[in-house]
Amino acid sequence: MDYLQCFSQCSEVDMSKLLRSEEMTLVQIFLSQEASYNCIRELGELGAVQFSDLNEGVNAFSRNYVSEIRRSEEMERRLRFFAAEIEREKLPVPADYNVPAAPNPKDLIDLEATLEQLEGETRQINANQEALLRNFYELKELKHVLNSASTFFQVGAAIQQEGLKERLTPKFDEEAGGNMSRHLSFLCGVINRSKIPVFERVLWRASRGKALLRHMEIEEALKDPATEEEIPKSTFIVYFQGEQLKMRVKKICEGLGATTYPCKEDWEERRQTEAEVDKRLEELTSILNETKNHRFRMLNTVVSSINSWIIQVRKVKAIWYTMNKFKKTETGLLHAEGWCPKIQLNEVDRALKRGAQAAGSEVAPILNTVTTRRTPPTYHRTNKLTKGYQAIIDAYGVASYQEINPAIFTIITFPFLFGIMFGDIGHGLVMFLAGLYLVLKEGYFTKRLKSYEEIFLMMFHGRYIIMMNGMFAVYAGFLYNDIFSLSLNVFGFSWTPTNFTHYEKNSSHYINPESMYGMDPYPKGYEYSGNPYFFGIDPFWNLAENKLTFINSYKMKLAVILGLIQMTFGLVLSLQNFKFKGKTLDIYCTFVPQMIFLQSLIGYLCFMIFFKWFACGPRTTQPSLLICLINMFLQFGSPIEEDMTLYSNQMYIQSALVVIAVICVPWMLGAKPLIEHMYPRIQQASYAPIPQSYQQFDNEGEEEEEEEEHHSMVDVMVHQGIETIEFTLGCISNTASYLRLWALSLAHAELSEVLWSMVMQAGLGMDINPYVNPIAVVITFSFWAVLTVAILIVMEGLSAFLHALRLHWVEFQNKFYKGEGHLFAPFSFERVLNGQDEE
Repeated sequence: MDYLQCFSQCSEVDMSKLLRSEEMTLVQIFLSQEASYNCIRELGELGAVQFSDLNEGVNAFSRNYVSEIRRSEEMERRLRFFAAEIEREKLPVPADYNVPAAPNPKDLIDLEATLEQLEGETRQINANQEALLRNFYELKELKHVLNSASTFFQVGAAIQQEGLKERLTPKFDEEAGGNMSRHLSFLCGVINRSKIPVFERVLWRASRGKALLRHMEIEEALKDPATEEEIPKSTFIVYFQGEQLKMRVKKICEGLGATTYPCKEDWEERRQTEAEVDKRLEELTSILNETKNHRFRMLNTVVSSINSWIIQVRKVKAIWYTMNKFKKTETGLLHAEGWCPKIQLNEVDRALKRGAQAAGSEVAPILNTVTTRRTPPTYHRTNKLTKGYQAIIDAYGVASYQEINPAIFTIITFPFLFGIMFGDIGHGLVMFLAGLYLVLKEGYFTKRLKSYEEIFLMMFHGRYIIMMNGMFAVYAGFLYNDIFSLSLNVFGFSWTPTNFTHYEKNSSHYINPESMYGMDPYPKGYEYSGNPYFFGIDPFWNLAENKLTFINSYKMKLAVILGLIQMTFGLVLSLQNFKFKGKTLDIYCTFVPQMIFLQSLIGYLCFMIFFKWFACGPRTTQPSLLICLINMFLQFGSPIEEDMTLYSNQMYIQSALVVIAVICVPWMLGAKPLIEHMYPRIQQASYAPIPQSYQQFDNEGEEEEEEEEHHSMVDVMVHQGIETIEFTLGCISNTASYLRLWALSLAHAELSEVLWSMVMQAGLGMDINPYVNPIAVVITFSFWAVLTVAILIVMEGLSAFLHALRLHWVEFQNKFYKGEGHLFAPFSFERVLNGQDEE
């Protein structure tokens, strides 16, 4: 299975490869122009070379392959046109999961010609279809005008009978051109229904009330020939008198987009015209059907290949963009330069030879490695499991070249800290099953990624993180013995209540859950059996009055201990970085005093926690550890009060630790600048950009390469001062920050308990009648389940995720991680198709 392959891949990969980025080398490639396209195509399939732009100062329109890029963009435009036409016809595009290779130059010419021919034919068909549709809908409108004419002319007859004509035609009408004729003219047509009110007002004002408008809605839906959108329209007739007023009415119709049609008053003539219109409509319907079928067949031929064409064109365009970064040499060869992992040099060489062979070039490609002082890009190999955690680290900052990669440790520490804050068997199990489902169905979802929303895509890409977080939350839930705010009695109670009266009314001898007990382990064997619960917290604590006090103390101390472990581990990783880079001075002037300072304060606090757990009995003195730590500084050298004493000679040990911690501050601040000022060679070794073990030098001394930095003593003092202040204050603030593990765990447990008691327990306690009770329980459970998922799993899970993220970015990684590198972004068709390379 895929999810098991990820774990097997992790075991097969060399751990040193995961701990640090791949060793990179700068390569120079010389290609003949006839083989360059095929060679770059092979490198795009391989995805192992990050090309540098050797034409940075050249305008984008003055480069060698501008015309080829324009041709590729023209093909992309045509494919977008076809995609719009296919979407317009709502044709299903078959899912093609086979990624075709970039075409050969000869096939590329054929593809370009095919696209050009298909586009021309499609546009011609569209133009013809639009013209036919326009003619078709005009005839439809004429038919509706003829059908409405009988009603309109009946209105005209009513006008004649009621004497309205006299009011419309005065004895001498200047608007009618001074004509004394009594003949009443009319104009018929079709207009957009939404423009009828405007049409009426404009006609009234333009004719001064001497034009009469009548209109009728067209029930049939008429469409726009260009967009095929339905437009509600109405037929109309305007009665008026005189040629001058007729011209005005026509201009108003043109201005409002109305279409006028000829219509005879004689019924027989209208009937003949309508018969001719019906005949022409039948002919047009037949022609339109043939045109649509022809267009449908043509688009069907495009549908089967459009996905393949889009991929091919994008690959071709990426090839030309990449080749635009190359320089032409005096001998006519193309000169390319870029970064490549050393382990893949042989693969790159073989890919270049395959490309030259496919092109039939007689000039073999040349691959040279170049030594340089330039900082290489950072490249970490990932799989499905490690990819999500590597993205978390890269979001903070890309690791510097060959710097220790925190992602390998984050795979365990991140879900572990998440589980500490989210610890609940039930909630963790739901989250684990959700992540496991996404992992098991990843093949199904991967094929349909483009159809999902962004929120689901974010969850899908983090499916392994969700699964791991849920798994560790279940583990922490067993530690806390907490499942949906309840406890599991798996191994039997280790406590026995002192008040046995609670058993008297209970024949089954079960503990009354409504009774609360004060749990006191003294004397041994009376309440406490002496044998601790096998794993996690004894479930009897769920009935204790001092439950919250005990759980708070337990989780708070656990948070401090985990914080010290992770911060100490971060300092150990900084030691490995210093060793790898050969910075011996930083080991003795940075790592050693930092480790001593941290252990003198926070390490001593954790020592007191363990000492109090193991050495202090229930009836012995229980001093406050926080007060003890504060008094180490405020009451330095003073005798310790008896109720604050943990062990003998505590005052001397605490005073010594304070002195050691104070000495570490000037040690961190001034030792390194002073030694570097006295011994300049040490400074050069300390600030070397890359250690000698993998440092590369450029014999030619190129201008663009980085110059070695020189730091004055003042610069080093300022730098060390900032580092010292940040670390000393961070020891306290970072430790306090780890208390979020306790705070979020407590908040999650209490919120879960409140939700259970106020919703689920209240619903289970309802007693209405035997018929309603089952329905009430189902409704209550559904309501509780929805709130549990929405609040306790989704919202609380997101909160725990963000806090775990902060603990890694700030409290852990600032001890050793610089994050000042830049990612290795090779020329790869996979990256191009995924949208990672935006040219």
